Amino acid sequence: MSESTTHELAARYIAVWGEADAEQRRAMIQGLWADNGTHVVHPPQELRDAAEALGFPSTTLVAVGYDELETRVARSYDEFVAEGKYIFRSRDNAVRLNDLVKFNWEMVSTADGEVVGGGLEILMLTPDDQIRTDYQFPGL
Repeated sequence: MSESTTHELAARYIAVWGEADAEQRRAMIQGLWADNGTHVVHPPQELRDAAEALGFPSTTLVAVGYDELETRVARSYDEFVAEGKYIFRSRDNAVRLNDLVKFNWEMVSTADGEVVGGGLEILMLTPDDQIRTDYQFPGL
C-alpha cells in the first residue's frame, strides 16, 4: 500500500462516520472492514471510572461484525454529526507499517472550525487491506 493509498484509506474511514445515508454507510462499512471485523474503543476516563465503581476490572467497548459496526457508526453519526454541529476529519498523518495503519482524527465545530475532540486510530489490516481490527483511542 503506497502512502497515497494509506491516506485514502484514512479518508474513507473518516467518511463513513459522516455518511448520512444508512444504505451507503452500510456499503462503506462492508468495503472497509473484513467479515467479523472488530472496532475496539478505549473509553473515556469517566466511563472507565464508572465501570470500576461497579466492580468491572477493565472496560473495553467492542463491536464485531457488520451489524454491530453499523450500529456503532450510526450511533456516533446520530450523536455528533446529524444535527450539523460537528464533522470528523483526519489530521492527514496516516502511516503504514506492515499490516498496521495509524492516524489521528479530529471532531471539528462547523460553527467556528474549532477542534473540540479527537483521537488516535490504529487499524490492523487483512492481506487484502480490509480492516480486521480497529483500535480507537478517543481523546488523544
